[in-house]
Amino acid sequence: GRTLAHSGTPFKGNGTMNEIYEGRWTARLDEPFVVLLIGIRINKPWHIHRWLPLVFQMSQMLRELNDNGDPGFLGGQTWFGRTTVLIQYWRSIEELEVYSKAKHKNRTPAWETFNRAVEGTDSVGVYHEFYSIEPGRYDNSFINMPRTLLSSVAPICAVDDDSAFSTPSMAHGSRLNGPVPRFWGF
Repeated sequence: GRTLAHSGTPFKGNGTMNEIYEGRWTARLDEPFVVLLIGIRINKPWHIHRWLPLVFQMSQMLRELNDNGDPGFLGGQTWFGRTTVLIQYWRSIEELEVYSKAKHKNRTPAWETFNRAVEGTDSVGVYHEFYSIEPGRYDNSFINMPRTLLSSVAPICAVDDDSAFSTPSMAHGSRLNGPVPRFWGF
């Protein structure tokens, strides 16, 4: 099938994220990577003074991360709402950990703002999860969509409609005990 190399992240605003890819596509990274889910939940929307500073700080932190080109950061996307989620892709847990412990112009004040905002109140909450992913141990598919999530940071390729598999690396047997069929009918 057709293969396209990575052409940017959604944070860059280079126009590539709006192009619709007709048909079924999959993204693949041939090396391990980390998926980080992090965000906030506004528990008491009327407590604007508790959560609005977090939203501003989060935006500045993301801009700084994207602009400075941290070598371990592959890219990511953000969805805003009462529960806001940032989905980020990193090269390794070690590189994510180095970033999380380093002093940064915007990241450090963002965490200080968060700690002040949640001290002694349940007006706003925060969460995170991260997963270390090995090549061939994941599946993804997108149909008639712009590049999103993993496909925004990884090479993509078209998938034959007759294939029973979304990800070519999983189609010929994997460490998941044999071939893995497409999930959810994709």
